[in-house]
Amino acid sequence: MTLRDLNIGECGKITAVGGTGALRQHFLDMGILPETEIQFVKAAPMGDPLEFTLHGYELTLRKDDAAHITIEKITELSKPVEKDSESIHHPGLGEGGIYHDDKHEKPLPDDTILSYALVGNQNCGKTTLFNRLTGSNQHVGNFPGVTVDRKDGVIIGYPNTSVTDLPGIYSMSPYTSEEIVSRNFVLDEKPKAIINIVDASNIERNLYLTMQLLEMEIPVVIALNMMDEVTGNGGSIDINKMESMLGVPVVPISANKNQGVDELIKHAIHIAHYQEKPLRQDFCDVEDNNGAVHRAIHSVIHIIQDHAEKAGIPVRFAASKIIEGDPLIVHKLELDVNEKEIIEHIVLQLQNERGLDRSAAIADMRFSFITRMCHQCVIKPKESKEHRRSEKLDKIFTGKFTAIPTFILIMIGIFYLTFNVIGAFFQGLLEKGIDKLTVLTDTALTKLDVNAALHSLVIDGIFSGVGSVLSFLPIIVTLFFFISMLEDSGYIARVAFVMDKLLRKIGLSGRSIVPMLIGFGCSVPAVMSTRTLPSERDRKMTILLTPFMSCSAKLPIYAFFVSQFFPGKGGFIMAGLYLLGIVTGVLVALVYRKTLFKGEAVPFVMELPNYRMPGAKNVLQLLWEKAKDFLVKAFSIILIATVCVWFLQSFDLHFNFVNDSSTSIMAKICGFLVPVFKPIGLGDWRIVVSLISGFMAKESVVSTISILFGEAGITNAISTLTASMILIFSLIYTPCVATIAAVKRELGAKWAISVVVFQCVLAWLLCFAFKPLLTMLGVS
Repeated sequence: MTLRDLNIGECGKITAVGGTGALRQHFLDMGILPETEIQFVKAAPMGDPLEFTLHGYELTLRKDDAAHITIEKITELSKPVEKDSESIHHPGLGEGGIYHDDKHEKPLPDDTILSYALVGNQNCGKTTLFNRLTGSNQHVGNFPGVTVDRKDGVIIGYPNTSVTDLPGIYSMSPYTSEEIVSRNFVLDEKPKAIINIVDASNIERNLYLTMQLLEMEIPVVIALNMMDEVTGNGGSIDINKMESMLGVPVVPISANKNQGVDELIKHAIHIAHYQEKPLRQDFCDVEDNNGAVHRAIHSVIHIIQDHAEKAGIPVRFAASKIIEGDPLIVHKLELDVNEKEIIEHIVLQLQNERGLDRSAAIADMRFSFITRMCHQCVIKPKESKEHRRSEKLDKIFTGKFTAIPTFILIMIGIFYLTFNVIGAFFQGLLEKGIDKLTVLTDTALTKLDVNAALHSLVIDGIFSGVGSVLSFLPIIVTLFFFISMLEDSGYIARVAFVMDKLLRKIGLSGRSIVPMLIGFGCSVPAVMSTRTLPSERDRKMTILLTPFMSCSAKLPIYAFFVSQFFPGKGGFIMAGLYLLGIVTGVLVALVYRKTLFKGEAVPFVMELPNYRMPGAKNVLQLLWEKAKDFLVKAFSIILIATVCVWFLQSFDLHFNFVNDSSTSIMAKICGFLVPVFKPIGLGDWRIVVSLISGFMAKESVVSTISILFGEAGITNAISTLTASMILIFSLIYTPCVATIAAVKRELGAKWAISVVVFQCVLAWLLCFAFKPLLTMLGVS
């Protein structure tokens, strides 16, 4: 039978792992190996994907992928053999380890920059530790893939250091593009030391990466994170024993509570300065399965020794990767035909002796060592309160009949509170303050008899333009508050789990939901976060669909027109706009699937983290960052755009100050575009100018409209139908220049240009289709 044949609650022992390529290697790296015991926990509301427990953590797979894994049914999971508690002292939180390689120390010059790679699995606390080490304020979230690019900082108090926070990686066999960033940094940049952060509450899976890092011939210090959770649930880890078995310092820490971080820094500085390389890099046991893997690895080492040295790749690491069949390493070693043939004979012999294929044999060797070490060093904690709480919450958030309704209710609640209650309340207060300041400034300028043009610049330009945008800051901060709460709690990962089957119908994986949800905040990080997707096809398709998720920069446009033309209907209109954007994105995705991106989405393999209470510091940090970004944009890009628009609409071609803006430079320039927009009800040159300014920053649409339509107000100048067309066009047309730059960086100039052209054309067509429909519904 296969894994997909199990019923909820049933257990099995894996007998064979099918499939091919990078996905199968990824399965092996995640611990899906022959002899591994696994339990079926639950299915998503639509019956697919499925969640399983193995090696003490939860993993999701699709039914089709589970069908490639052969099992034999067992009654229950084997209970771990309890390690006897020993009265041996070993370091706890706040205490340093005792292990250092004093015999092989080779101190670097004192002025050497000590560079560190911060490496670990996804969602193990890397970014939290990075912030503790460097004092940075990088965003932290409770779902895989928060870090999608390298970030650099200096350890506090140690100016001659450099720490690089790398994207999460499960092994040195990269499966996704952001994992390649991590592997290439360690292989090519050759940092002076590695800080390997390990989730102590999920130690077996995390140590798989550790074993590969120890093969890199780079000094390593292991940070056992979340030790407070382990000890708090009755667990223990013999640090001294683990250090002696791994040959590197091991420091227990809690990055979230800032416990043990000082001790970690001391060890990190020591191993880097004295270049203490791991004393143990060979984990193949001579007695394990008659030494089949041991003989194979050491035979390959002799063959590739000179090639590895020439390529600058650690030979022990290269040998294991060659046996696995890693194409990147094979290419770098530049082996001749005879050498490749000899290695293939060695691999064939290994497979015959071991009864496993090449990749499974290497993965099994690593997990066998981890199992032996954990048996000697680890007293496993009882089920944590976080896990028990997660199981209870998942009955609602991933339940068959409750998951999707709950998600819809959560999103409706967020929009209602943002646009009708919390955000609206603070927006009203800020608007009153800006209005009073405008009146005071206007009065002062009048009393001082300031030049009319300068007076107009300050009041009609800066205050009307920037002030109108600034008033929407509370709405943006409120929306980001709720999004941050969802990210930090672990709920976003559940949304991916729940939505996978639905997204697969349009050719995407459930993992694509994360960039799309981020897109509701800002499209730039949403585009970057697609690096967590393992398939280039899925990544491109998700990037092209992300701009259809209405970003927070469009909120000022929506809020402005809704308050002016649809009073009392804010929540309904806002929800309708967001829904229209999503539906349009879905329809475009279906077209993409049949044309540019034929084929199926890649398998859905994702770890579900425990729910955690959102950290107040993380949430406040994110809100501050978003507020700061908005204010910087308001007083830079938007201010410059506002002044330019004011100038162009206040002077004619002879640079004379005009009272009628229809004779201005701007009116003349944009006059040729009016016929293009007239069929969709946007034939006023002032509206055309406003939409063009939105390419720089979407918030500029509101500031430009405020300047061009002046005190008379836009409600006296355009109809409700025209306002509806502006809303629809703003929803769909080209994203801002920052997003286009992000698309260019990820996909290239041709794709970036195509996004601009395609979305402008699509926005025009949607307006053309909706105009008669809204007219029939009585909107005029």
